[in-house]
Amino acid sequence: MLHVRSIWNGAISFGLVSIPIKLVNATESHSISFRQIHTEDGGRIRYRKFCELEDREVTSAEIGKGYEDADGTIIPITDEDLSRLPLPTAKTIEIVAFVPADRIDPLQMDAAYYLAASGAPAAKPYTLLREALKRSNKVAIAKFALRGRERLGMLRVVGDAIAMHGLLWPDEVRAPEGVAPDADVTVRDKELDLADALMDTLGEVDLEDLHDEYREAVEEVIAAKVAGEAPPESPEPAAGGKVLDLMAALESSVRAAQQSRGEEAQVHDLPQRKRAASRATPKETGTKKSTSTSTPGSDKAGTKKKTATKKTAAKKTATKKTTAKTAAKTTAKTTAKKATPRKRSA
Repeated sequence: MLHVRSIWNGAISFGLVSIPIKLVNATESHSISFRQIHTEDGGRIRYRKFCELEDREVTSAEIGKGYEDADGTIIPITDEDLSRLPLPTAKTIEIVAFVPADRIDPLQMDAAYYLAASGAPAAKPYTLLREALKRSNKVAIAKFALRGRERLGMLRVVGDAIAMHGLLWPDEVRAPEGVAPDADVTVRDKELDLADALMDTLGEVDLEDLHDEYREAVEEVIAAKVAGEAPPESPEPAAGGKVLDLMAALESSVRAAQQSRGEEAQVHDLPQRKRAASRATPKETGTKKSTSTSTPGSDKAGTKKKTATKKTAAKKTATKKTTAKTAAKTTAKTTAKKATPRKRSA
């Protein structure tokens, strides 16, 4: 039994079966919280609540709830008003359906709670619901009211207990419009193969081994401050930049992951590069075919023609180079004459 204060007392409505339960938070935050202080003297900064009509500070006992209408009018709403709401879920977690777990979109997941059986009479129906959920491999969808509004929930079995995840209403989950890249990107099979290899190399992880390194670093800073020592220096950030060659980045990632696990890197040259070297253009293919089907005499004739063509092209190239050199010399001489100042007569 959890030695945690319950945040809600009521019952699970399972058809005509009613199970008295207590709602207990299933999670807790270990994050480090900070206080606002005055930087000059370290004094705490506190907020005071004032009544804008009387212009005075009020206590918590004097503060209630109110709904602001469109014209700015405040309509007081008391806890008694909320307790009289004509809802069956005001004090009951009403199960409305049983569905496969994969029907629930993880985006809808909200806060998690444990449902603790309240008293000995609740043990039997509680166990019945738990075992029914186990055998069906389904989760229960329920409606309940908490903190002033009706909510949606999902009941599932965790160990020997029944847990409930608060769910957002479907219309509270935004569609992922405008999130994916607009550009038309093609991913090659080799890139997917390397991504799969990287995923396989990284492998699985025991979530129990993961911890909050940021919190630990903050604790070290606080401990150093308390001891009057200099806070530890942060390591140099990893070099970033644009990924110019995705394939090279994937290969390097696989090698690094294998080395970190003590495995021998086995990333070979890309097949695309090998195929690119062996690929022939349509013209080259046609030449090869015509060569293979020609007779020995035609081969010699073709060779002589090619040799003659090469010589003619070489002569033309030499003539062009000579003409260019002559033109360059002429231009240089002309420029030199223009640049030489004329001697003035005495």
